[in-house]
Amino acid sequence: MTTKTDLLIVGGGPIGLHCTYFLLQSGRSVTLVDQAQAGVGSGSGNAGHIVPSHIVPLAAPGVIPTALRWMLDPPRSPFGLKISLQPAYLLWLIRFAAACTEANVQRAISPLKALGLLSAELFAQIIAEEHFACSYRENGLLFLYNTRTAFEAGKHEAALLHQHGLPAEVLERQAVHTREPAALESVLGGVHFTGDASLDPGEYLRLLRARILTMGAHIQEQTPVTGFETRGNKIVRVLSTTEDFAPEQVILAAGAWSPQITRPLGLNLPVQPARGYSLTASGLESLPRGALLLGERKIAVTPFENKLRITGRLEIGEMSTAPNPLWIRRIEAAAREYLQLNGVLHIEETWAGLRPVTPDGLPVIGYSPHYENLLLATGHAMLGLSLAPATGQVTAALANGQQLPFEIRAFEWRW
Repeated sequence: MTTKTDLLIVGGGPIGLHCTYFLLQSGRSVTLVDQAQAGVGSGSGNAGHIVPSHIVPLAAPGVIPTALRWMLDPPRSPFGLKISLQPAYLLWLIRFAAACTEANVQRAISPLKALGLLSAELFAQIIAEEHFACSYRENGLLFLYNTRTAFEAGKHEAALLHQHGLPAEVLERQAVHTREPAALESVLGGVHFTGDASLDPGEYLRLLRARILTMGAHIQEQTPVTGFETRGNKIVRVLSTTEDFAPEQVILAAGAWSPQITRPLGLNLPVQPARGYSLTASGLESLPRGALLLGERKIAVTPFENKLRITGRLEIGEMSTAPNPLWIRRIEAAAREYLQLNGVLHIEETWAGLRPVTPDGLPVIGYSPHYENLLLATGHAMLGLSLAPATGQVTAALANGQQLPFEIRAFEWRW
């Protein structure tokens, strides 16, 4: 059976759901397909941080030597790297190394800032207008540091944000403990990125999925895309395990699965999966006041209503979504180096998710180089949730031939 549709979105994570939301608002008819369940996947178990402060891409000067030092201490390292001789993987590593330059950082800052600020604004707007109850907090993101070296690096990052008009407050020992009483005495300083926010990502995405259904979206779950039929430079049919679709336009928002989906089209999308982990615990006597990032250990901590989520680890090239119990224990132990977590945590959920990482650390947003009716919206690394609303709005504007809110040239196809 072949179903005709105006717009087909492949991928039901944060990006795909927000693309659907804004396209429905514009009056388009949308079918969304997901290989599993929309709103329940790599976006639902993450830290839930909304971070317009994150304007430096993953590929930056100093990243490679830092990663190598981390790998010399495997039990404590926030970073892992798959060993593989696959040509696509080796090419990605070469491109990533070549992109770790100051020029790449300077090229990325302005578009990442624009995308992040728009997303933060849209999160507040959507949550208010749709009355979403999702543990939304607008009290910033507080970095905590246990060592003077890391604290000085945090101050440097705060200075960089000030240069680009973004708020960041440096807190010495007494000030940081006043701001966050849950911090241990070992914490000697912090940087508070006051323009950031946080929410419960699983609950937010559940509510967004329910909302787009009431707006008229057609959601086809358990529907992996298996191939395409093309005519000239246009996709005329999208094949799946359950049915086929004949769309006017296609938006690919499949995260870490995007390369394998686009491969039959001859598009070698350079995206590698980067696995991360989280645990969600209840029964704590008290919760931190707001979202935290534990500087040296790269651990994210987020309080929800009566729960605490702890998130960490970046494993490049690992495609599995099976949580590794060893790393679940290690990220909990790392959090205890900074925070008062009294007693045994009652862990309700563990999670492993995949972040889609491009070689230069920038997402891919824009039309495919070979197919006039294929839009790409993927490759957001660890910022998929944080940048999802703005990506959805920008992609909807592209699909509708409307003026964009800012210049997106840095996000277009570049390989």
